[in-house]
Amino acid sequence: MEAIAALVRRARANGDPIAGPQGLLKKLTKMVLETSLEEEMSEHLGHSKHQPSLGQDAHPAAVGEQRNVRNGSRTKTVMTDSAGKVDIQVPRDRAGTFEPVIVPKHHRKLASVDALVLSLTAKGLTTGEISAHLEEIYGAAVSKDTIARITDKVSEEMTEWLARPLDAIYAAIFIDAIVVKVRDGQVANRPFYAAIGVSVDGCKDVLGLWAGTPGDGEGAKYWLAVLTELKNRGVTDTMFVVCDGLKGLPEVVESTWPDAIVQTCVIHLLRNSFRLTSRKYWDQIARELKLVYTAPTAAAARAEFDTFTGVWGQRYPALIRLWENAWEQFTPFLAYEVEIRRILFSTNAIESLNARYRRAVRARGHFPNEHAALKCLYLVTRSLDPTGKGQARWTMRWKPALNVFATVFEGRWPTAEQY
Repeated sequence: MEAIAALVRRARANGDPIAGPQGLLKKLTKMVLETSLEEEMSEHLGHSKHQPSLGQDAHPAAVGEQRNVRNGSRTKTVMTDSAGKVDIQVPRDRAGTFEPVIVPKHHRKLASVDALVLSLTAKGLTTGEISAHLEEIYGAAVSKDTIARITDKVSEEMTEWLARPLDAIYAAIFIDAIVVKVRDGQVANRPFYAAIGVSVDGCKDVLGLWAGTPGDGEGAKYWLAVLTELKNRGVTDTMFVVCDGLKGLPEVVESTWPDAIVQTCVIHLLRNSFRLTSRKYWDQIARELKLVYTAPTAAAARAEFDTFTGVWGQRYPALIRLWENAWEQFTPFLAYEVEIRRILFSTNAIESLNARYRRAVRARGHFPNEHAALKCLYLVTRSLDPTGKGQARWTMRWKPALNVFATVFEGRWPTAEQY
């Protein structure tokens, strides 16, 4: 640390820049990389530079064989996060068997540059925009083809993730779909389906992503294929499936997990209610509907809704019809304790995920094909909560409810011995 401080003081005293093409940071990066490569070569050969390669100090594997020694170096330009392009000397060995790790053969970028490209892709930037960004910030041109190859590396990882085995039991599964523009001959809207499962430990897990049928909107028929796949990947039961009230979905859920309870998201109901009413009445309608969805029982909720109907039924008959049609799937959570009600009140879990998806999709405009769209959504999923702090808060929020689940769903809820 003192040596670096001395270098910084000397650079400032001489008027040398710290950053920039001729800055100290670039020189330090070059020094660190070349020192690391020399250490790797020493480990590979079994002896340090300028030390004899014969006798007792020779590498054990080389005894009785022609000794492998250093054979000069070659110049290589690498792209770094902090210093842009850096020219380094890569040592060579006579046998040609040295395989450097920090800057692998045929690579001209440090691994962190790949991570940066994937992160920018997850935020919705196109290959051209990423190339321009790297040129502007680091002064190094990275072609669009190179950036595309970096993102293509995750395709195999994505395929494995989409087919991975899942837990047998989830406390709840939240499902929803977003619309993405995909160019399939011509640009058209296409639904992409997502599901989040809450494990018996309270952990949130994105179970998968699915590209819907071109030209179709979100449909119960496709959800049947999605839920069937989840079952085939190991999900045998879930206590609740929380959705946006899509017609035909309760029958689909029942055919997949007969004991699961379908719960319509209250937030979706409220949003749809506001679409049918004048803005000047929103506050009053919200206050009165709150008496419905916070009622102590389903019967009390019905009484409150009848009162609400008497006030607004004549002015907004479509609003009343909306709630009547959703009533059977809206009321199930009213039969449970407040801890369960609080977490099943809405699909906020998946709404938050979809907000990230929409931000990335909106930045791109449209995608050339289904795979490109899936890859972008997967990279968004992959980049969620890298510190784990958000997951910890999520888990703590679910702990009170999970204790109630274990009592209410005794028999279906796994014991400690079962997981």
